[in-house]
Amino acid sequence: MYLDIPFDIVIAYAVGLVLLYLVGWLLLVRFKFLLRWMVNGLLGGFALWVLNLIGGLIGVTMAINPVTALTVGFLGVPGVILILFLQFVLF
Repeated sequence: MYLDIPFDIVIAYAVGLVLLYLVGWLLLVRFKFLLRWMVNGLLGGFALWVLNLIGGLIGVTMAINPVTALTVGFLGVPGVILILFLQFVLF
């Protein structure tokens, strides 16, 4: 039983599998990157909440607005420290 499959179809399938692998790999890498940002944002938001909860007792509070939320979401806990530093330097 001899199969007469053209060589160009075999090449097309091989290239398609390689491209599928590359697209899957790129999506996975970007998902890990996005997951890291989400974890940073959650930790930063939790840090803002704790800071406002405990900081109210000692007079250190921080407004939660889009700028602080984006900074903390992008940088995480170092973003909270940066905003606190800027708050004390500017005011």
